[in-house]
Amino acid sequence: RLEMRSFGVKVSVIEPGFFKTMITSTESLEKNFLSIWEKLPEETKASYGENYVKEFLLTLRKMLKNCSSNLTLVTDCMEHALTSRYPRTRYSAGWDAKLHHIPLSYLPSALTDTI
Repeated sequence: RLEMRSFGVKVSVIEPGFFKTMITSTESLEKNFLSIWEKLPEETKASYGENYVKEFLLTLRKMLKNCSSNLTLVTDCMEHALTSRYPRTRYSAGWDAKLHHIPLSYLPSALTDTI
């Protein structure tokens, strides 16, 4: 963003939360993860432990349940960034981006690691 300023290009960063799209399809993500997992050497799998896959997939499913299907939150940010006379530097789309990701980004790493 800062590198483009010297060329007269204003860059706005759109930071969406979690949304239901083809990228966040539960089936697709699980299939990709399991495919990668199966290709790992047994030594690596043993390092992670037997419960790693189960716990990861449970966490993934819980996370994906909270995805918003209202994609207009993202496209509204895009529209504002493209058409506004004075676009913002950053746009956060979705309640999770506003209430979770952005506040965490301002905290010290040690605290966010704990959270």
